[in-house]
Amino acid sequence: MRDIAREAGVSVATVSHVVNDKPGARIGEETKQRVHDAVAKLGYRTNALAKNLSVGSSRFIGLVADAIATTPFAGQIIHGAQDEAWKHGFVLLVANTDGNQAAEQDAIAMMLEHQVRGILYSTWFHREIEVPPSLLQTDTVLVDCFATGSGLPAVVPDEVQGGRSATEELIAAGHERIAFINTTTASPALTGRLAGYRGALEVAGLSFDEDLVFPAAPEQEGGYEVTAAIIDSGVSAVFCHNDRVAMGLYDGLRERGLRIPDDIAVVGFDNQEVIAAHLRPTLSTIALPHYELGAAGIRVLLGLEPERDDQTYLINCPTIRRQSL
Repeated sequence: MRDIAREAGVSVATVSHVVNDKPGARIGEETKQRVHDAVAKLGYRTNALAKNLSVGSSRFIGLVADAIATTPFAGQIIHGAQDEAWKHGFVLLVANTDGNQAAEQDAIAMMLEHQVRGILYSTWFHREIEVPPSLLQTDTVLVDCFATGSGLPAVVPDEVQGGRSATEELIAAGHERIAFINTTTASPALTGRLAGYRGALEVAGLSFDEDLVFPAAPEQEGGYEVTAAIIDSGVSAVFCHNDRVAMGLYDGLRERGLRIPDDIAVVGFDNQEVIAAHLRPTLSTIALPHYELGAAGIRVLLGLEPERDDQTYLINCPTIRRQSL
């Protein structure tokens, strides 16, 4: 700033008033122009950290995640948050901790030191968490996770709507006897997608049959292992808990000479494009809205979304129609 003052022939205080656009400063337009010209000539940049400390906030928003930066489809949370932050004049500071608690504590401390506007705390799959106490020192929004009783807003996928949409797709294609391969892992996805499946059947006037719900590990092997039971049940369509399960079911059906969708129609969940778009036939599925989860998290943090009484913001899971119906 002293260099700018010398170049413009003004005091350091005048430079400070001009570059910080101080309200009420009585500085003539000609003087302001000389300062701006000097700034452009010398390439001056304000000390953002010092300025943040003086005003008590910054144009930074933090995002602390357990593994989403290294998980291809969940990485869209960062993309969505980054785009939305830019839209409102903020820069996203991202820390991927790989579940290391010490790294997580250090990341949150660093963000607090930088006077971030707030922090998004995200996990790579939808689950309940314990909130790190240091997050309570700033505005915090949970993304793809929730903490019962914490009072913190949570932006999460609408698992019930997703399960309902998957089942409705199969019903609309003319199927009445529909199986559901559900996960064996306790999670909001287990209960939510089952509730959606059951609700869609009831609305369509189709009876819910517990024998058509097949628990399986949420991996390719899980779908493969229940294939024989699926065939024996006499269903014409299957809703799979996720795309990996659907991939295993594809293998099992192919080995038994059955064709998709001619013999059995299949719908997955997640829209892991490396799987869903490259199976043959391509897999119809329900997308986890990772990009919108990140974007909505920023909007909630900045107060741009209407407040919800329960502090839960459900994000719609869109249907991706391909060839397996």
